[in-house]
Amino acid sequence: MRIILSVVLSLWASLSLADVTAREGWVVIETRKPFDQLVDDVKAAVSANKMGVVTQAGPTGAAKARGIILPGNRVIGVFNNVYAVRILALSTAAMIEAPIRLYVTETDDGATLSYKTPSLVFAPYMAEAGPDLGLAASELDAIFRAIAEAAAG
Repeated sequence: MRIILSVVLSLWASLSLADVTAREGWVVIETRKPFDQLVDDVKAAVSANKMGVVTQAGPTGAAKARGIILPGNRVIGVFNNVYAVRILALSTAAMIEAPIRLYVTETDDGATLSYKTPSLVFAPYMAEAGPDLGLAASELDAIFRAIAEAAAG
């Protein structure tokens, strides 16, 4: 029993300290905002930048219903039909990447906002779709940067 308790406590400790680290093609912004506030600020920034929240998912609520407490964790899928139609005309395969996801994670000091840049997300389809996909991805990079800066600010 002590071994099981020790393993469970060790796992919980690692979860509570876990955070997203920067990696190639990712933007990671640490904030002191509480998790729920950052989630709300992301949604407001998405709307202000004429994009839409298409999906939301996270294990926190379902885990809590099972008696497991996890740090806040929310994936917010963001896109806009204008870009969907535009990208679909260039590459049917590329549309599997939509919506592009923003990731909010609770930390000991607040919450972190991270995402893969649209240029990274759409990179595998560039040869097939041509330069117009690169242009759309670049525009989306600027929009997602504006969303992130507004939400984290």
